[in-house]
Amino acid sequence: MKDSEALPERPGRGRRPAGEVRAGVLQTVGEVLLSEGSAALTFERVARLSGASKTTLYKWWPSIGALALDGYFHAVEDTLAFPDTGDVRTDLVDQLRAFATVMTTTPAGRVLAQLIGQAQTDPELAVAYRERYSAERRRLAVERIDIAKKAGQVRAEIDSQVLVDQLWGAVYHRLLIPDEPVTDAFVVALVDNVLDGVSPR
Repeated sequence: MKDSEALPERPGRGRRPAGEVRAGVLQTVGEVLLSEGSAALTFERVARLSGASKTTLYKWWPSIGALALDGYFHAVEDTLAFPDTGDVRTDLVDQLRAFATVMTTTPAGRVLAQLIGQAQTDPELAVAYRERYSAERRRLAVERIDIAKKAGQVRAEIDSQVLVDQLWGAVYHRLLIPDEPVTDAFVVALVDNVLDGVSPR
């Protein structure tokens, strides 16, 4: 993506409200990530495209990895919003389907895989990944499961954190070690196995 072609011109660096500046930065980062990948992202480029100063960027984000993850979460937040239809089985299947679709059919999946790979050798990025992406995604899933507990759809003694690991961890495993594909049938069977259990009735 060429800077002069793919992104709209941003306002100048006047005294814009901080929330407006931050939203513009995150939109810019998301656009660059999804069109070109994480290697194309620098503080200098984001400052130029968003109209924010580098000083502001460094104040809000300690590293380019932290900025990338905030921008990534901003870009996929609506797509991966956690539904609440009142039926936890339906909601888990729908959310895991949405996640699998993003990861396997859109540029966002490639970007997240890049960031996860880079985090293995970049301690700052690893911290940013936990704090700015995975922790928030986990929080949303745990909240939905806790609601299901109150509705009597999940046993109260079940560890919600472990349940999240069982479901999303299985999808990540197939994505990062692609011995088997992430299919719709896999997502449905995964949720059924977890919610129904595997012991004979």
